[in-house]
Amino acid sequence: MTKDLTRLFRPRHIALLGGGWAANAIRACQTMGYEGQIWPVHPSKPDIAGFPAYPSLSVLPEAPDAAFVAVNRDLSIDVMGELSAMGAGGAVSFASGFAETDDTDKQAALVAAAGDMPMLGPNCYGVINYLDGALLWPDQHGGERVDSGVAIISQSSNIAINMTMAARGLPIAYMACVGNQAQTGLAEIGAALAKDDRVTAIGFYIEGVGDPAAFFEMVQTTGKPIVALKAGRSEASQQATISHTASLAGSDAASQAFFKRAGIPLLDSLPEFLETLKLLHVAGPLSGRGICSVSCSGGEASLTADAAEPRNLHFSALSKDDEVRIKATLNEYVAITNPLDYHTFIWGDQDKLTECFTAVMASNFDLTMFIFDFPRADRCSIDDWGPATAAIKEAARRTGRKAAAVASMPENMPEAAAKDFVAAGIVPLYGINEALAAADAAATCGEDRASAKAPAAPQTSSADAPLPQVLDEAEGKGRLADAGIATPKGARAETAAEAAGKAATLTGPLALKRLGVAHKTEEAAVALNLSAKDIEAAATNMGPGPYLIEEMVQNPIAELILGITRDPAYGLTLTVGSGGVTAELLKDTVTLLPPINVVEAKEAILSLRLSPLLTGYRGRPKADVDAAAVALVALSVYAETHAAALDELDINPLIITAGGAYAADALIRIRG
Repeated sequence: MTKDLTRLFRPRHIALLGGGWAANAIRACQTMGYEGQIWPVHPSKPDIAGFPAYPSLSVLPEAPDAAFVAVNRDLSIDVMGELSAMGAGGAVSFASGFAETDDTDKQAALVAAAGDMPMLGPNCYGVINYLDGALLWPDQHGGERVDSGVAIISQSSNIAINMTMAARGLPIAYMACVGNQAQTGLAEIGAALAKDDRVTAIGFYIEGVGDPAAFFEMVQTTGKPIVALKAGRSEASQQATISHTASLAGSDAASQAFFKRAGIPLLDSLPEFLETLKLLHVAGPLSGRGICSVSCSGGEASLTADAAEPRNLHFSALSKDDEVRIKATLNEYVAITNPLDYHTFIWGDQDKLTECFTAVMASNFDLTMFIFDFPRADRCSIDDWGPATAAIKEAARRTGRKAAAVASMPENMPEAAAKDFVAAGIVPLYGINEALAAADAAATCGEDRASAKAPAAPQTSSADAPLPQVLDEAEGKGRLADAGIATPKGARAETAAEAAGKAATLTGPLALKRLGVAHKTEEAAVALNLSAKDIEAAATNMGPGPYLIEEMVQNPIAELILGITRDPAYGLTLTVGSGGVTAELLKDTVTLLPPINVVEAKEAILSLRLSPLLTGYRGRPKADVDAAAVALVALSVYAETHAAALDELDINPLIITAGGAYAADALIRIRG
């Protein structure tokens, strides 16, 4: 992340090459009141959008800070080379027909032509600077000039346009698209925009991270709150994303693990994404997860409580002093609880509302949310909402606490009212669920992310690496044992007679498995609860060896599945979940990125729906969760050690007892 993008994003002069698209960008700058120089360049047109056109780049007054290149893809390569040679500050390559259509050679030529000059794209709509009115943007948008605001970086131009059109009172400072990220990626753009002091928070609409290591480093060094909305979280969506952007989307589980490791909240929808950015712009990250809901309706209080249930938020308990202070401002019939329904006894009385709201906000909440729906102005009067609006503002001013005005439905808060709240330092939020998602995310942004460990770098096998081979279970368990993962005592045998002889040295009951069979249960290649004298006959029935004879793990409490898979975007990932024959059916799993420690491993195991069975549910014995966590960490170390060669590893089940955890079955696919 060494390129300086300042001139590109905050240009003193802009060169625009092309016909209609360039004219659109010129008009966009005019509409936004851009005060810098605008230099259209066209070989035959005398003017574009009312500005005199220069016949070539060579006759410009000086090298432009920024250029919008809207010519065909072949000419784009020549233009990019000329801009780079003359010392331009950066360029947007608007043309398509590069790597997104599998023409990687053409894209490589474009990147080579740009050289050290920063370039966005190709296949890129460009960037809008609403702070200075500089728009390298060829289409409509819905934004306006602001003094400060959030920066949004999007891998979809259409989504970017849609976000600028949202009437939610969110001040947007920058809207930047990345196109194919052929040269300059998400991480570099995020780092550059974060350096502008007028940017309050950064949001990424992501289809593929691109370079996870660079992105992680950017997050750790920006000092600005960051949130993300990740597309491609379903299998169908991933296919659409890959075909559209030529980006590796990465699996949903791996993406969630990556963003959690980085300390970045992942939002589930565009409304949640925009509301979170708004909260961060107005109030900044939250210092905790304690919230309060204030409304004049029991229904609103109940809806808020229900919506908060699945979130990592809590309604902070009121102290006795809090209760007395709030009670003194309300009718005797009002129950003082959180969420608070203050009824309508004081509605319309600004002084009483102010005293009540001040008493509530004086309590120790990280965010106080006033459920506040305006009536529709075309059919009703909003005059009675003036006292409550003023009371919220005054209570926030008196207490210095963070407050939000939450409309239960987006259409119930006019954008003018939202802007008025923003100006007063109150967060206007659209939708109860969206408001709670924003609070949850803002609390995550408030947590320390400086100590986060970078995930292991993705590694790929070299071209001359051997083809992957599947180890048989005996060899696989031998490697696991060497890695520090406990396995049942056992022996390998080539024939049924040899199996019987080696079984005599083991303590029953025994398990017999025919090696070289991936799904032993389905192919009758496993027999359980055998004595030594049963082994030879059982082996003969299974078919020719080799075989594995093992002592069965006694007194099992639960079974886990531990696995390693290779994600195309993030490299090797770890999975832990409910194991045994129901593993695929239950899909009770957590995905992690190596390296991990024992605390992280234990936290992941105890987050499973299976966890009550591990911790003594209804008097059952407690499982040795610590041993399971140690096994998961050992697997993480194994993954890092063999990152370039390991393709896949599966331990199913890891049997947990009261005194240990044992890999009862294992599959390893590795190159050498």
